[in-house]
Amino acid sequence: MWHYEPPLRDMRYVIEDVLGLPAQWARLPAFAELDADTAQQVLGEAAKFARDVLAPTNAGGDLEGCHWADGEVLTPKGFREAYRAFVDAGWPALACAPEHGGQGLPQVLNAALFEMLVAANHAWTMYPGLLHGAYECLHAHASPELKAAYLGKVVSGEWLATMCLTEAQAGSDLGLLKSRAEPQADGSFRLHGNKIFISGGEHDLTDNIVHLVLARLPDAPVGSKGISLFVAPKFLPDGSRNALRCDGIEKKMGIKGSATCVMSLEGATGWLVGEPNRGLAAMFAMMNSARLHVAMQGLAHAENAHQNALRYAQERLQSRAAVRPEGAPAASADPIVMHPALRRTLLRQRVLVEGARLVAYETAHSLDVSEQSPDAAERALAHDDVSLLTPVLKAFFTDNGFQIASDALQVFGGHGYIHDWGIEQCVRDSRIAMIYEGTNQIQAIDLLVRKVVPDGGLKFGALLDRLAAGLPPGGLHSPAAREAIAALREATLQTASAARADPELAWRVADDFLRAAGLVLIVQAWARAAEVSSRTEFAGDAFHRAKRDTAQHCFAYVLPELGHALRMVAAGREALAYLPASG
Repeated sequence: MWHYEPPLRDMRYVIEDVLGLPAQWARLPAFAELDADTAQQVLGEAAKFARDVLAPTNAGGDLEGCHWADGEVLTPKGFREAYRAFVDAGWPALACAPEHGGQGLPQVLNAALFEMLVAANHAWTMYPGLLHGAYECLHAHASPELKAAYLGKVVSGEWLATMCLTEAQAGSDLGLLKSRAEPQADGSFRLHGNKIFISGGEHDLTDNIVHLVLARLPDAPVGSKGISLFVAPKFLPDGSRNALRCDGIEKKMGIKGSATCVMSLEGATGWLVGEPNRGLAAMFAMMNSARLHVAMQGLAHAENAHQNALRYAQERLQSRAAVRPEGAPAASADPIVMHPALRRTLLRQRVLVEGARLVAYETAHSLDVSEQSPDAAERALAHDDVSLLTPVLKAFFTDNGFQIASDALQVFGGHGYIHDWGIEQCVRDSRIAMIYEGTNQIQAIDLLVRKVVPDGGLKFGALLDRLAAGLPPGGLHSPAAREAIAALREATLQTASAARADPELAWRVADDFLRAAGLVLIVQAWARAAEVSSRTEFAGDAFHRAKRDTAQHCFAYVLPELGHALRMVAAGREALAYLPASG
């Protein structure tokens, strides 16, 4: 009953028609040989893997879950075979540098790949989902010796990787981390401590696991500035088992096929990555791409939920519609898609899903520009844009992913609450993306408190100016989109100014500010897409007609949500947030 069909037509529309990425790849030496046909072929093969190999493991993996015994973890039936097929096809190396065995393809293709993987099976994708981040961290900060030992294995997917950050007493505040590292005479370190919520901390998919561990050196300063990063493999170079152990796996709300492990470091051997006490800086090397990947999880669940809700609404007969198409045969019941309330729900989903894809792929391309452009100024500008956009995408897309999944369950009615129909798993699985990689509240704080307010909104305002400049001059929806951007720009200036006198203000309104930013990104995306789909050559095409209709719905029903978000920001500037008196 549950089926995922990768949206290749829409991916091609975004990449080729709206963003024109093949022409932009030609400007970047690393991608100069990549053309639209090759990109289509890559995505087509990824779609086959996601739909035909991975998706069939999803529902069964959710029911079976992982099995822990004596420190070992067995993944659900079919997971090992799917991972072997994934590695054999070279997918882990898609966006890694060729000098390390990678294929050197753009981040936008990697983002599209992981959108499809998550939609097919989120729990399974948690295992390879950390590979690219580990690659970036080791590539940027590891010594030549560590690179030689681990980088090639990570790039190929022969060995999977983890990020061992979280501890029970610390949570999101890594400054409270207590794990310690003792220097040894041979240059290695003995690691001691306990970690929780470690995705893929133990499993049976690969022969070795490369753990990236945060810990403190004996003379480390307190707080987040005293944390170092270490690499500690499950098996040491001499083949012996390292002294780290999985003490159990969590019983979770969702992504049950992903082993979320409690890990003990019992004098495990590790080697320093990067500089002492600079572990967080090394981890932040992968932060933008990691947050973009989690944003893609929100998009993937939203796409999957919308696909299945739409199909169900087209097939489910229930009551007579208030208005029936002229010439429709008489019937005692109509498909529920004909009922206005359901159409509005489904159209809102389409606005947020397809608009998000455009924004996400453009941000992924900016990430490529920030890394690959031969122009230093262009690299710096793209880096600034990505730094501002990634917290918005992570929070806004994952908020929407969960809400759209919940709305889709409502379309199914009572059937949606039953496991067999699939949507209840989608709701459960989508919820975690709002929490990990920094909760969505932390993303909002990162955006407004750390990135917008300190410079008075200068860089964020410049980003908004570029969005306004990119609107089609004569586009039908460009004036409304331009007004939306201007309204957010004004709110940015007012909030940054008021925050000087009210140190709590930015923290108080951060969530509403981020939502306003996300809505503006969606609105400007649809103004641009509508103009593309209004070209004369697309006049009679049903795909482009649907784009024009969806854009119309965006400006009629979704744009007004921006006004509410901005009013909430304004309310936060005018009044303190009080708690009820205790006692």
